[in-house]
Amino acid sequence: MFNHKTQVVRSQIPNQFHRWSHFLPILDWGLHYQPEYLAGDVTAGIVVGTVLIPQAMAYALLAGLPPEIGLYASILPTIVYAFLGTSRLISVAPVALDSLMVAAAITPLAANNTSQYLGLALLLALMIGIIEILMGILRLGFLVNFLSQAVISGFISAAAIVIGFSQVKHLLGLKIPQTESFLQLLNYLAQGIHRINWITCTLGAVSIFLLVYLPKLLDKQLKERGFPELVIIPLTKGVPLLIVIGSSLLVWLFHLDRVAGVKVVGDIPKGLPSFSFPVIDSHAIATLIPAAFAISFVGFMEAYSVGKFLASKRRQQVDADREFIALGAANISAAFTSGYPVTGGLSRSSVNFSANANTPLASIITASIIALTVIFLTPLFYFLPQASLAAIIIMAVSNLLDFRMLKRLWAYNRADAIAWMTAFMAVLVTSVEKGILVGAAMSILLHLWRTSKPHIAVVGRLGDTEHFRNVLRYPVKTCPHVLAVRVDASLYFVNTKYLEDYLLKAVSDRPEVKYLLLVCSAVNSIDGSALETLKSLIVDLKTMGVEFYMSEVKGPVMDGLTKIGFVDELGKDHIFLTTDLAMRCLECV
Repeated sequence: MFNHKTQVVRSQIPNQFHRWSHFLPILDWGLHYQPEYLAGDVTAGIVVGTVLIPQAMAYALLAGLPPEIGLYASILPTIVYAFLGTSRLISVAPVALDSLMVAAAITPLAANNTSQYLGLALLLALMIGIIEILMGILRLGFLVNFLSQAVISGFISAAAIVIGFSQVKHLLGLKIPQTESFLQLLNYLAQGIHRINWITCTLGAVSIFLLVYLPKLLDKQLKERGFPELVIIPLTKGVPLLIVIGSSLLVWLFHLDRVAGVKVVGDIPKGLPSFSFPVIDSHAIATLIPAAFAISFVGFMEAYSVGKFLASKRRQQVDADREFIALGAANISAAFTSGYPVTGGLSRSSVNFSANANTPLASIITASIIALTVIFLTPLFYFLPQASLAAIIIMAVSNLLDFRMLKRLWAYNRADAIAWMTAFMAVLVTSVEKGILVGAAMSILLHLWRTSKPHIAVVGRLGDTEHFRNVLRYPVKTCPHVLAVRVDASLYFVNTKYLEDYLLKAVSDRPEVKYLLLVCSAVNSIDGSALETLKSLIVDLKTMGVEFYMSEVKGPVMDGLTKIGFVDELGKDHIFLTTDLAMRCLECV
């Protein structure tokens, strides 16, 4: 009896873990961890750690924050996401686009590198975390559908240009004011071009050359010579860290910061971040709320899209609502550990995948490497030139440019191409935040425009079959006194006026027509406004001596029409199961 009870209890434990794994995905991959995963996770964790150290510092400077803040934001948030995220391959830490948006949101409110600026960054991270968690709890993951891929591509491409040009001043050693206006930035750069620091410029140019040559050309050359991936990946993916070490040594050996005016990172505090609590200021919250929504949405879109793409390569799945919660928790942890907003990065996650990461253990190892770095190694970054960090940012965001999509869209769908260009120009002419709003508005307007004029076809019988096709595309048989029309869209308030005008004109142009048959095979729903329009159409058709019929009405649509009494008003004999049956009956009348 005792053994039986023990067996029952033990059998219940896996079920309990299975239920909890829905909320803590670490229980899923952790309990099923395979020994063969370890080598890939350790390798990926180390490689991504070497990539993330310079990236995190560079992105913090881009956000107007001290470089150590980027390192702090790469420790606990990375671990929190590893526990809660549904993607096994995303690397969560600061990213370029969010960093730019943080700078754009906070710069008007406080001076860079001040305690007030950092406090606002912490508050922004907390607000973003709360927004994302609420969106996950309310199951608002479907919001990803409101921005078309064309708008996202145009927005990110323009943002990449803004980010790249914002780093040109560091690359050339120029001192120009901080601005979120791209056009104003170009003006400042043009005015200061004669003050280039050529030593700084040379360091930046060499850094860019190495970032182009080693990951791309050297990678290809090593593969052609048969070198294994475990040798190629550290040499090619660890280039940013090599640049950090090499350029820092050059500045230190030749005292370039003193004799040549090369701007360096300077002192970075040693030790893990202290506990921080954002100051809750109602005025600041009201000011930052639009930016918080924009950053949370953009950050989620970037993380979800790359997570879904990488998961598909491993036949895994990513849950949008749980991703909202995981990213929200990561941002809240950043707010309490002196960090700033984080999300899943495209380039970093791709490196994680290429380095054969199997589970989020790779991210935990990456976070451990960052933690060891801030404990022991930060004094080594004193002589790190900002030009090298600027080069790292520029090369990272260059991968986000996607003009090939614009070319494909222009050939396939001009409306989507216009949406791409609208989002692109809105970011360059206004700002990143306004650009995403304009892009979202354009995406919705284009959807309404497309659905306002659905495809409508007059159909006829294809030979002696039961199939009916467009009279303009196929040699079909039609009946003179029956007009069969198929509408290829759901009916709602935006498009029913267009359908009504089309049908009335079609009937007016065919005096011999006695019966109008609306083929509803592509109609998935009919809203209240569309229903009223149909009723008005039926009345107008009766005035013209034409009877209205329907065929192939789907079950859910039929249920709604029956419930509201429309079927009884029209007559059950006026609704046919198939178009073939309808035409056989009406042709004989």
